[in-house]
Amino acid sequence: MTHVEHLDGPQPFDKSRNMAATAPKFLSVWDIEAYYGESYIVQGVSFDIHEGEILALLGRNGAGKTSTLRTIARMGDPELRHGEIWLDHKPLHEMRSHEASQAGIQLVPEDRSIIPGLTVEENLKLAQIAPPRGWSIDRVYDLFPRLRERRSQEGVTLSGGEQQMLAIARALCRDIKVLLLDEPYEGLAPVIVQEIAKTLELIRDQGITTIIVEQNAVAALKLADRAVILDIGRVVYDGSAKEVLEDEALRAKYLAI
Repeated sequence: MTHVEHLDGPQPFDKSRNMAATAPKFLSVWDIEAYYGESYIVQGVSFDIHEGEILALLGRNGAGKTSTLRTIARMGDPELRHGEIWLDHKPLHEMRSHEASQAGIQLVPEDRSIIPGLTVEENLKLAQIAPPRGWSIDRVYDLFPRLRERRSQEGVTLSGGEQQMLAIARALCRDIKVLLLDEPYEGLAPVIVQEIAKTLELIRDQGITTIIVEQNAVAALKLADRAVILDIGRVVYDGSAKEVLEDEALRAKYLAI
């Protein structure tokens, strides 16, 4: 477990601090700084994640969680102005969003971005139009039997939980290495949250790496292997998810739970 003290102003970048662990890193975020216009949002965030891990990226509202996900996915907004992002030895920081997607990054945004006017199956087929393709639609249906039942239903008419399943399924239809989930449990009943969590565990068993941003911190921590906590755009904790669950003072200080 690592507690990180806040430092005043941007600090010199030292790659050596990110290379101490014995196991190889699959995704490495090195001292990234990102801005919306002149608003300094992501303020020197660094963390590593191993292949097949689930990382909970937590913090209060406005801590910079979604902005960090969007920066990793190379969405362009916020703008990355400093630092590096490496995925399996590929420099994501040099890529645009479509190139990061081709490299294996898939972002499921908070609004799920289901395409109106298209059925469940058409949403999935659209994700496979351009290579590299990932899971077959039949394999996706095996993971989400409910989507098979609703394959001819318009995607935007699904329940909230089913739309979240469709958004994840669509990501799996690409050649995915890292799944970025922004608030996947928002607005869902506890029983649906449990169902989504079980699905994410099955996805982890397939070797897919996941970063989950979630206001329902307890649910995310129960699912995750590790946790990174942000506070005002900076990392203040990097360690085991279990330790955060057991540390009431840490949760009260940074997560208000």
